[in-house]
Amino acid sequence: MVEFSVRPDIDAAAGKLASSFGAKREIESLPEVLAEGETVELLAAGLYGKGNGLLVMTDRRLVFYFRGRFGQKVEDFPYGRISSVQWTAGMLMGTLTVFTSGNRAEIRQVPKDQGKALADQLRQRVARTGEPPADVPDAGSARDVASRLRTLDELRAADAITDEEHRDRRARILDSL
Repeated sequence: MVEFSVRPDIDAAAGKLASSFGAKREIESLPEVLAEGETVELLAAGLYGKGNGLLVMTDRRLVFYFRGRFGQKVEDFPYGRISSVQWTAGMLMGTLTVFTSGNRAEIRQVPKDQGKALADQLRQRVARTGEPPADVPDAGSARDVASRLRTLDELRAADAITDEEHRDRRARILDSL
């Protein structure tokens, strides 16, 4: 394992890599592609297109970064645009597939341990990004409540529950909002 002295967040993420083979240049120049205040959470090496580079999970986005001798490639995937993440593992390596608004990016040859950890954390991040704020009920929730109230009314009309049970259950449903 190689020690880096780039920045504390980058050094910590790089320290978790079993090997930085094929990504040393990218790790050392990573601050060039990050926005001010953006912090690195996880790193993984991988092959995307024709370049062997670095997958970077930050607090804002997922980035694939390749720095060659004559140029560089940076492709970023903001969390709000990622619709799903797929991880397929082989014996030692795997493939991380990121789906975004009709597009699909396959990052191959990702070491199994790094890829699984990144895929799991990325799924959690994407799930949190898609959640509505806690204090605002979403439309699905409102439809669910309306459906439950309709069912409750039908049960009362069919004499399956008493008026008192109807009032109690209705109050509980409305309190859940």
